[in-house]
Amino acid sequence: MGHCDGLFPMSPTYEIEADDGCAPIRLDLLLRGEVTDLSRTEIQRLIRSGAASIDGVAVVSPSTLVSPGNRVEFNPPGKASEDVLPTPQNLDIEVVHEDDHLIVVDKPAGMAVHTGAGRTDGTLVNALLARYPELAEMEPVERPGIVHRLDADTSGLLLVGRNTEAATALSAAIKAREVDRRYLALVVGKIPPGAGVVDRPIGRHPAIRTRQSVNDAGRPARTRFAFVSGFSVAGKALSMVELKLETGRTHQIRVHMQAIGYPILGDPVYGTNLPEIDLRRQFLHAHRLGVTHPFTRQPMVFQSPLPEDLESVLSQIGLPSSSTYGG
Repeated sequence: MGHCDGLFPMSPTYEIEADDGCAPIRLDLLLRGEVTDLSRTEIQRLIRSGAASIDGVAVVSPSTLVSPGNRVEFNPPGKASEDVLPTPQNLDIEVVHEDDHLIVVDKPAGMAVHTGAGRTDGTLVNALLARYPELAEMEPVERPGIVHRLDADTSGLLLVGRNTEAATALSAAIKAREVDRRYLALVVGKIPPGAGVVDRPIGRHPAIRTRQSVNDAGRPARTRFAFVSGFSVAGKALSMVELKLETGRTHQIRVHMQAIGYPILGDPVYGTNLPEIDLRRQFLHAHRLGVTHPFTRQPMVFQSPLPEDLESVLSQIGLPSSSTYGG
């Protein structure tokens, strides 16, 4: 009996999405094979406490079978532990759009989307709970309304469901590739003019568990890219590119660009930096978001200009403002 790789840490939550071809497997056995720092007995206890769900529905029986297509979430501390739940915080966030069903936020760099890995406050979820108290009634309680994510040091547009029906519909639209998510990135190297696609599976790095990598054991991942502009700094070629996500794997853009030889400038994990440029995070910004409203069915498009720190990089290397690059 086998199962599909695809577990990735979201601390304190883990997720697995079973792809077609996976054989059904007991929930506790599946988790035991991946969460190696917990014993099977501990995993069973946590499942019984309400720490696991399948397709958004809480499961308390360790023997429940996980079948192809199921999505498993597992929170090791257990949902019954109140100290892992986010609390409302009055933090400054820019809301680009809000209505009764959805919210679009322009997330700043340096702000994590939700709590985890020892981080208990200062996240986008903390800020959203203060501004929209009704989100506290949604599941999962640690990240209510969140239907996709941005890395902490990636800035830009993020879509949030304001109620369970909207969040479910938006998640389905993302899975069906009906949400247009585009990014601007400055990469090291001279990308040929034109467009292309990176279609390579991404999974957990075989040696470094906190990283992702392109590997055959990973899950399907597709990133489209288009050349915008090229230039040189101190003899080093740089390219501005627009990227479009077709899937949403962890660190997908950063991993894919590294894999094809064009790492993102400033990325401390998968990229590189240049001593001539003062940049303290990856040059990656979610600048465009297109979505069909799940209830009115109206098409909606939002855009976000490059934030100050990335604009400053353009100034440092003598380039015009981000308006030239579709921001």
